[in-house]
Amino acid sequence: MALKLPRTIRLDPSDTFVYSRAAEPGEWAVTGTFLFFGADVENLSGKQRQAFRAGFLGIESFGWSTLVVVTEATLEERAAAVERLAEQLVTHCGAPDIGTARPAAKEEVAFAQSLCDHPPNTLLALHRVVEDGGIREAFRTLHRKVSRLEPATAFRFVEVEEEDQPAEDIDILSLGGRRK
Repeated sequence: MALKLPRTIRLDPSDTFVYSRAAEPGEWAVTGTFLFFGADVENLSGKQRQAFRAGFLGIESFGWSTLVVVTEATLEERAAAVERLAEQLVTHCGAPDIGTARPAAKEEVAFAQSLCDHPPNTLLALHRVVEDGGIREAFRTLHRKVSRLEPATAFRFVEVEEEDQPAEDIDILSLGGRRK
């Protein structure tokens, strides 16, 4: 059985607008829920609230990503992700040293790994809520619909002949039942 971990992905630029710091595409990721323990999450607003509701934490940038993709990884990549997260816990979360941070980082990466019991390239989304005084996480998978007749691509291109022809004039008001 291959080792799989979540990696941040950006399908459009929205993460750069909705989070105060967006993760870069391709970073190893964890849920990042630990950043909200002890916080007054019910009173978060704006970009912090969005990070709470739907963000995965990129390990390298400590930025947020709405989606992650299940990706095959090596043991060395997993170990490097644990070490980098331990460093980030010291830098951003007040862990006293790497030795103290490492077990927490291992636990976070192990949980992230447990979410990847899906085929590679499966997208994962996260939704967090406050429930009964605690934080509840729900995960869902997003699968690309692929037609057997079309190649699997993010975009479908349609060839348009004679693009230099004048555009049709369309009267939107008359289409809506209103006249000038």
